[in-house]
Amino acid sequence: MSAAAVTRRINAGGLRVEVTNGNGAAGVYVAAAAAPCSPAAKRVNDGGGKDDVWVAVDEADVSGASGGDGVRPTLFRTYKVKGSILHPYRFLILVRLIAIVAFFAWRVRHKNRDGAWLWTMSMAGDVWFGFSWVLNQLPKLNPIKRVADLAALADRQQHGTSSGELPGVDVFVTTVDPVDEPILYTVNSILSILAADYPVDRYACYLSDDGGTLVHYEAMVEVAKFAELWVPFCRKHCVEPRAPESYFAMKTQAYRGGVAGELMSDRRRVRREYEEFKVRIDSLFSTIRKRSDAYNRAKNGKDDGENATWMADGTHWPGTWFEPAENHRKGQHAGIVQVLLNHPTSKPRFGVAASVDNPLDFSGVDVRLPMLVYISREKRPGYNHQKKAGAMNALLRVSALLSNAPFIINFDCDHYVNNSQAFRAPMCFMLDRRGGGDDVAFVQFPQRFDDVDPTDRYANHNRVFFDGTTLSLNGLQGPSYLGTGTMFRRAALYGLEPPRWGAAGSQIKAMGNANKFGASSTLVSSMLDGANQERSITPPVAIDGSVARDLGAVTACGYDLGTSWGRDAGWVYDIATEDVATGFRMHRQGWRSVYTSMEPAAFRGTAPINLTERLYQILRWSGGSLEMFFSHSNALLAGRRLHPLQRIAYLNMSTYPIVTVFIFFYNLFPVMWLISEQYYIQQPFGEYLLYLVAIIAMIHVIGMFEVKWSGITVLDWCRNEQFYMIGSTGVYPTAVLYMALKLFTGKGIHFRLTSKQTTASPGDKFADLYTVRWVPLLIPTIVVLAVNVGAVGVAVGKAAAWGLLTEQGRFAVLGMVFNVWILALLYPFALGIMGQWGKRPAVLFVATVMAVAAVAIMYAAFGAPYQAGLSGVAASLGKAASLTGPSG
Repeated sequence: MSAAAVTRRINAGGLRVEVTNGNGAAGVYVAAAAAPCSPAAKRVNDGGGKDDVWVAVDEADVSGASGGDGVRPTLFRTYKVKGSILHPYRFLILVRLIAIVAFFAWRVRHKNRDGAWLWTMSMAGDVWFGFSWVLNQLPKLNPIKRVADLAALADRQQHGTSSGELPGVDVFVTTVDPVDEPILYTVNSILSILAADYPVDRYACYLSDDGGTLVHYEAMVEVAKFAELWVPFCRKHCVEPRAPESYFAMKTQAYRGGVAGELMSDRRRVRREYEEFKVRIDSLFSTIRKRSDAYNRAKNGKDDGENATWMADGTHWPGTWFEPAENHRKGQHAGIVQVLLNHPTSKPRFGVAASVDNPLDFSGVDVRLPMLVYISREKRPGYNHQKKAGAMNALLRVSALLSNAPFIINFDCDHYVNNSQAFRAPMCFMLDRRGGGDDVAFVQFPQRFDDVDPTDRYANHNRVFFDGTTLSLNGLQGPSYLGTGTMFRRAALYGLEPPRWGAAGSQIKAMGNANKFGASSTLVSSMLDGANQERSITPPVAIDGSVARDLGAVTACGYDLGTSWGRDAGWVYDIATEDVATGFRMHRQGWRSVYTSMEPAAFRGTAPINLTERLYQILRWSGGSLEMFFSHSNALLAGRRLHPLQRIAYLNMSTYPIVTVFIFFYNLFPVMWLISEQYYIQQPFGEYLLYLVAIIAMIHVIGMFEVKWSGITVLDWCRNEQFYMIGSTGVYPTAVLYMALKLFTGKGIHFRLTSKQTTASPGDKFADLYTVRWVPLLIPTIVVLAVNVGAVGVAVGKAAAWGLLTEQGRFAVLGMVFNVWILALLYPFALGIMGQWGKRPAVLFVATVMAVAAVAIMYAAFGAPYQAGLSGVAASLGKAASLTGPSG
């Protein structure tokens, strides 16, 4: 195994160091660089907003938050749902649970012997629906909101022993493919991190390029250059957000800086430089290829021969080449660790005044940049590289040798820092010992997205999950880890137990002696420092031979073999949802987590608005959930340190796709409209109908209470219901099938990388929404659509043949109501498969009416009306039980 290629670049600057003498203007900029540039966070006095849904858990704590009594205030506030909402909510859950049990008991006493097979199938489905609903609902009984108090954190800094009281943070960004994950997203993510409002000498940024492409590396070189302009500009004018693409796309913005008169000229200059920067980024593929072709021709003397990919300095790129070759192809290349921006000194370095060569005045602005490191781990044939989890563990080890910050934030490459104080907010929970901060393994922020279509057709915002289900877990051990926008305690990622269960030093020593962390003694010796939450980051280290060898060792593809990496340490392997499994391991050890949000949102990203890509995304999530259930991460196998309701929450996360198998078959039952025999799911039918109506109504009333306390909209809730049904008719049953095949064949599941929206259309930013990518995954839901449209047509035909006033006609219309309900839930899917016609929903309505009319006419003309009209009604009503499944 070859050692990692290690180089080091001088902290790009070229700017003359000029310390100001403390004049008024300089004072403004210095304050902006040393303290939060954004407005100081207001002391939190309520958590609920205008409608006062939330009340403080301890009013005395909030009222005394100023610390006037000499006691330092807590760094966060805790709120609960007020009793007038919470108590009726819990009571309805209890009543519905009793109704479900009574319903099952009644069905057992009134078994339908005429259609025993149908009754047995529906009974099994209803039991599972009820069980799944209980798993989903119980963890929501005690929703808790926790809010970071940044003002209290600032007070703590101000009255601390030094202004650098905040601990060190390592920021991880992961990417693989510069095409499926457009490189412009990645560079904006890195730029927003470099410009974050956090002590510049106390955090470092790492990019993991798991594809090993020169495009990503040279993009980071360009980022390091452009950051010399962008970061001081952000500090000078208190820019929000600090991703340039998002900032320049904003129409208006409140100015929070101190030199408003210079903003417009500075902004025009920086925007011009950014447009040139984007041109260079967009042309990297052609630039590198042209350069490589020229070097190859010069070396070979002709057009054929070795087609190497060349760096700008005239050397071979050690990663993957455009033209694959031995040791330079995807899945086979050397490890690479390159420091692009050095660790800055602890002393501020101010920019220069405006001049002909430097049109922007940075004379009072700290122009230091955080440490920036590019990493691509070694890959060789025959090794299981474990995808994102393997890349994250390589990042964890490399960062331990270079900066070793006690806290870590991870991002997907399409997310950026939307609130410059986002790195400070998690510290309010991690550092507050009176609030149990020592036992907090990670802080999870909600995922917010840009460029989602205005109606959020495919529930990309997923607010029911984030602001409802995930927030409610704050009342237990905390939310699960959701893959991005998360701050970790490094000690928890190493697999150490919370301090109350054992000292970090003894745990590290025991695991190190057992070779659980691998053969690098330097890595093991760094762990105790990394577990100290008070420390900053490691001072600049010289990349000499020994450090280079250590870096090469910890990025080697075989380093994990025979160790605890991927199971008891680092991110968990062999599960598609490595994020949830990793968070579960921490919770089962006794750690806690916190879910919090802030305004503006801490982080924002992009979401797939194309139907096919969205379905592939939830296929990967649901398949990974099932993998988790059939692994050592099964919640049933956890010990006593896992809270009972937290165990139920994880059990629900890992089994929710199973219930959709019943939903799928229920949605196909309307086929029975075409059968001339009578099919009764349950008799007596009237009582059965009353039970269904009551149970379905209660779940919707409970949903409205959740809408109230979670702060989401009714549209968010409706979109969630719709997309749950879309997933239940295709994606989730497919995930169950994949898992069954894995269990029987032993072969793993391959889930493709979700491609972000890339359809170019200058006139329509949502062009990808109307692009149809036909894949087999769409077929089951199309079949369900066709069956239910046909069932409505047959119901209309039966009503016309028998007459609306007859018993058969009334039952036919009643059954049709449930078919129409299913079609309403599948409405976004129907628009999606219409492509460009989906821009005109009226076309879908007309086409549906015509299809229903055609089926009705055919039935009335050729199908003799039978007394079995109730069969379709019963089958359709059976689908109503699907609504007892989890809605969040």
